[in-house]
Amino acid sequence: MMNLEKYEDILSRIKGRRIVVVGDLILDKFVWGKVTRISPEAPVPVVEVERETIRPGGAANVAVNIASLGGIPLLAGVAGDDEEGERLHAVLRQMGISTDELVKDPNRRTSVKQRIIARHQQVCRTDHEFREPLDGDARKSLVTRVSEVMEAADGVILSDYAKGTLAGGMARELIGKAREMGRFIAVDPKNKDLSVYAGASLLTPNRKEAEQSSGMILDSDEAVERAGRQILEDNFPENLLITRGEDGMSLFSGNKCTHLPTFSLEVFDVTGAGDTVIAMFVLAEAAGAGKLDSAALSNHAASVAVSKLGTASVTVDEIRENIRAHHQS
Repeated sequence: MMNLEKYEDILSRIKGRRIVVVGDLILDKFVWGKVTRISPEAPVPVVEVERETIRPGGAANVAVNIASLGGIPLLAGVAGDDEEGERLHAVLRQMGISTDELVKDPNRRTSVKQRIIARHQQVCRTDHEFREPLDGDARKSLVTRVSEVMEAADGVILSDYAKGTLAGGMARELIGKAREMGRFIAVDPKNKDLSVYAGASLLTPNRKEAEQSSGMILDSDEAVERAGRQILEDNFPENLLITRGEDGMSLFSGNKCTHLPTFSLEVFDVTGAGDTVIAMFVLAEAAGAGKLDSAALSNHAASVAVSKLGTASVTVDEIRENIRAHHQS
């Protein structure tokens, strides 16, 4: 039986925690419409567009989740000096998130993911990306800004979406700086070689990423435990949280593995769920929660996130409702 008062206490203490978020900035576009016919040109649906919306994605969505949970995100990353970059800056400011630590690089294009959705179903996605590692002035400027904001931070998150920001040794450099300052640093990885994140306080790979890193198929709790121990042995993170979709998540901490079943009543869209998990975990840890309690709250936060369509953020009240619903069931 869960201790509701304990979780209420943790949730009440995350407000105002300052979390540095560094990683790939993405502009998420959503084109909403309806399908009433098939194209005569090819066997594909014709989407009649009704509206378009944009949201911060990638590392920027982690920052949005921190803000919606009551924390203060210190977002750092690099976007192109282009129209889409300006739109990303504008939507972040509209949501109350500072863009002071963002770097504009005229040699890059802003990464954009456009999803076309009809009748609440994603029809297709188009990506415009730049994957090269940072170099020159952009890299130096980002490292300088991150080092400065880490001084006043309660925790650090590296959000790797394989768009180049954390490539070329950048992740290892920032992990080293965080450890020098005694900061808890969590990484949401995309690199198949998890050793590039060695020294992290926490890694949060999803099932596919853990399978790629370990070379094992994670089709049971026992397989997850073998793979998790292999990842820990090979890559030296202090803690490991493997997210497993409908099978919940598994936490490796202090030589112990704990499996947490999903609390989701309905999985509607997994877009951005990993962003919600790492945001909640680091905020809870910054508020003094133990690793298992942080994971449990992250599990509830993810359950809320996947019940929403599109790149989603979660609030403390929604997490409270999910905890109570599960407690009463």
